[in-house]
Amino acid sequence: MRQPLQLAGLAGCLAAGLVLAFAVVGNVQAADTTTTATTTETLTEPTTIVTTSTVEHTTTRQIILPAATTTSSSSSSDNETPTWVWVLLAILVVALVATIGLLASRHGHAGGETVVSPTERRRRLDGAVASWAAQGWALESQSTDTAVLQRSGERMIVGVDSAGHISTRAY
Repeated sequence: MRQPLQLAGLAGCLAAGLVLAFAVVGNVQAADTTTTATTTETLTEPTTIVTTSTVEHTTTRQIILPAATTTSSSSSSDNETPTWVWVLLAILVVALVATIGLLASRHGHAGGETVVSPTERRRRLDGAVASWAAQGWALESQSTDTAVLQRSGERMIVGVDSAGHISTRAY
């Protein structure tokens, strides 16, 4: 009776965690991305002086040429998942691992083994004795959880433990 209650409690915790996750997270989209761009332009106006000389007169002119623009840009993006999301995911992972562990060991426990009812143990012992009898062994004596079989001067004890496992050994 204890094992189904544990399973139900663990399933309830898992369901509550999932409901909480969907209620808190809801329709949350990916975090807003903040992009910062910095542009630096360096403009210099180079000056070119052109001098023209002729025999009669000298003319000097100043021509201002546009300089090639130098641009440097840097950008950064802030796309960090909030801490509470990671905590919630960790809780759900622990609940999932616990559920899998509990489901993997679903049987009732008594010293680490499954306890089988006395009626079931008797049925299993009768089945084992019938199997050995089909191979030529005769039943000498039988109790609730053991039987003594014999054949050609050999004796063997067939037993069933509380977990329902059949064992045989020479007598």
